[in-house]
Amino acid sequence: MASDEPPRFILFLPPVPSPPSLSPLKAAFGDTINQVLKEVSSHSSDSTKAAILEIALACPDLVGHEEKPRSSLYNSTQRALAAVYKLACVSAAQENVNVEDSDGVDVRVLLVAWSPEGNQTHLRSGPYGPIIDLERLAQSGRQWQYAFGVESEAGEAMVKAFVQAKGNGEAVSRVQSGPVMSDGSSNASSHEPKPSSQMPRGTAVQDRRYHVAVGGTFDHIHIGHKLLLTMTLFAVDEPAASDKVSERSATIGITGDQLLVNKKHAEVLESWNDRQQVVQSFVDSLVNFTDLPVQTTTRHDTGPNGKSTDLHYPNGFVVKCTEIQDPFGPTITEEDISALIISAETRAGGKAVNDKRKEKGWKELEVFEVDVLDAEDEGQEVKEGFEGKLSSTSTREKLARKTKAAGGTPSL
Repeated sequence: MASDEPPRFILFLPPVPSPPSLSPLKAAFGDTINQVLKEVSSHSSDSTKAAILEIALACPDLVGHEEKPRSSLYNSTQRALAAVYKLACVSAAQENVNVEDSDGVDVRVLLVAWSPEGNQTHLRSGPYGPIIDLERLAQSGRQWQYAFGVESEAGEAMVKAFVQAKGNGEAVSRVQSGPVMSDGSSNASSHEPKPSSQMPRGTAVQDRRYHVAVGGTFDHIHIGHKLLLTMTLFAVDEPAASDKVSERSATIGITGDQLLVNKKHAEVLESWNDRQQVVQSFVDSLVNFTDLPVQTTTRHDTGPNGKSTDLHYPNGFVVKCTEIQDPFGPTITEEDISALIISAETRAGGKAVNDKRKEKGWKELEVFEVDVLDAEDEGQEVKEGFEGKLSSTSTREKLARKTKAAGGTPSL
């Protein structure tokens, strides 16, 4: 009988090649990702929920990051994260692994401040992400059925550092090695990060952003959503030594049900409450590396953007899952929001938000982008499978077919 608790697995991934394009990434890690996805997928029937694969991505640029504004680290981190998510999606399409719904694999990439060159630092943020170090990850209390590693010098060093951080002689359950990288090294990223190309004129790179927003439907959350949400959490700065900041926050605008009634296959579209719960679960997995549940408060205020479930973390970080009834949401009702995360496909929406803020005499938002994920030159069969894994509409279509075949209501 399937359990309600999903099986959890972890893959330690050393720094990605630079630049982190798909071809060198596949050469370095493709076989490993393929093998791990197939292994984790074989356990998907063990639970009523998708089996969880956490990819602990080593990010050397983030070692000692706390003194730097996130805007200076955004591009390099976003490129690495997008590349890993893209590779996972391409591999899933090649291997016919379901990464779209509760019958498959829930892939989550964790940003780990670790370098194979050593010189590690302990994070002031303690056991709270979205940036975590290996020691905090090892001491988090999370239980993985298996741990996987990459058979390279950097990959083995990362696993060894994790095992040492576990302490008490406790080793990870299992480390399955993948192929040796083509050059036998990690080829860690060495490029200098640049500020966002969408940064408004006159914005200083050193400015810190303590309230960042994003918006979307977030129906049947997929890998593209995960990239967007992760970078939203990432863009919220750590307090500078000279700043007295009582609260840092990320506002996640989730489209209200009444705006979605005309969506294709609306009969299998998740309710706002269900979508909020999925977003909350994903966010908490990136932020909360303790055994304690996140503290939540619920708002039902009158007026626009009054319905929200807010997640409160002891380090002063608040994530607000807010119901939105229009394309702008809190970005034009909360002046203190200072940055917006978008995809390249929604640049027009970012411009519209700033036009509205200018009309109100408010400061424009700094706009950061995430990559649009595509399969590039992977062949038509892979491209079709890839695109279906990044589309809520395709997932609803698949669930609608299941519903029709079963003559009932699908399990969401």
